[in-house]
Amino acid sequence: MDYKEALEYTNGVSWLGSKPGLERVRELLERLGRPQDGQRYIHIAGTNGKGSCAALLASVLKCCGYKTGLFTSPYLFRFNERMQINGKQIEDEALADIVSRIKPPAEAMEQHPTEFELMTAAALLWFKEQSCDIAVLETGLGGRLDATNVIDSPEVSVIMNIGLDHTEVLGDTLEKIAAEKAGIIKPGRPCVMYQQSESVTEVIRRRCRELGSKLTAADFSKIDREFDSIYGQSFSYKGEHYALPLLGEHQLKNAAVALEAVEQLRKLGWKLEQGDVEHGVYAVSWPGRFEIVHEEPMFVVDGGHNPQCAQTVRDNLLNYFPETHRVLLVGMLSDKDWAGTLDILNEAAAEFVATTPDSPRALPAGELAEYLENYGKPVQVCPDIKEAVGAAMDAAGEEGMVCAVGSLYSVGPIRACFGLH
Repeated sequence: MDYKEALEYTNGVSWLGSKPGLERVRELLERLGRPQDGQRYIHIAGTNGKGSCAALLASVLKCCGYKTGLFTSPYLFRFNERMQINGKQIEDEALADIVSRIKPPAEAMEQHPTEFELMTAAALLWFKEQSCDIAVLETGLGGRLDATNVIDSPEVSVIMNIGLDHTEVLGDTLEKIAAEKAGIIKPGRPCVMYQQSESVTEVIRRRCRELGSKLTAADFSKIDREFDSIYGQSFSYKGEHYALPLLGEHQLKNAAVALEAVEQLRKLGWKLEQGDVEHGVYAVSWPGRFEIVHEEPMFVVDGGHNPQCAQTVRDNLLNYFPETHRVLLVGMLSDKDWAGTLDILNEAAAEFVATTPDSPRALPAGELAEYLENYGKPVQVCPDIKEAVGAAMDAAGEEGMVCAVGSLYSVGPIRACFGLH
């Protein structure tokens, strides 16, 4: 099986969609010799910020001298982005080899694994065979029944910011969703938490009490932002100083959670020198999250796709571009709370360009534009993403700016318009 065939095989089971449950992935891993056993992990769940936290922790661990795996989803441009070791994506040949070995046991199963389950198994097998010291795993959906939750005891479990998303699967209240996310917490293992509402905190606190897991919450009052610009920011947390290339106040909060996880790792005996930790925070790369991809006009790309994300994008736009003519290039998925998301983004928009993300679940640009017209601002319809980018830049002019937002599925094609992969 070559690389193209490997992608065709994994994409070929996408019709199975997301099917929560651990039975299939457990059986597949059993047939593969249980590669997850004997490995060390950091496990991260949450609605927003888990990818940024995962990238930060992987960067820190790498800079501290550990061979570090990173498993995230979805990808922006290339499938290989989902599996990395020390910041390097899995090679095409290695991915093809892993998938070709996973296919026979998967095909032999009575219930075929989903695409995400196949890739989870592939990542765990690759990390084991490459002798990673530790791997950072981001959940795909939820936590309790997410395929990544097949691991036994992570070094640290991390619960990031929780919001209303995937409510049809995870529950229709923040507390129900929190209970699903808290399913990654394991007996006797420390848990680090993003600062949440009291009702959500209590759900996680109760789970930790039941399992004898020490809970630590990041203390956002201990964050002191020292410098902030469109090219990066510096801050202190609990007296230690850091420089961070990721933009926005929310990224300082994500970094604080990552730093609390670092502290828990230190208590477990991991050697994490402060200078190396600072270097890891400075060196982090996490594209598509309020990322500047062009200047004159300034062009920002953000994969935000729910109301919580929209609030951070709105706040960032008003903070970094307060007096600028702001054009929002928007593409949304039909199964998200796109109306609630747009109502928040509208507060920072002078005009809109509606496009269609590269997904079968995309909301058609024409339908999106009909809703946007309710705001009484100029709206252009450009279903083709490349044409939409050009139209948005023309609308902004050299003195304005563009923010592309609404779906991670648009980020890769938009970045590609600027030669970024």
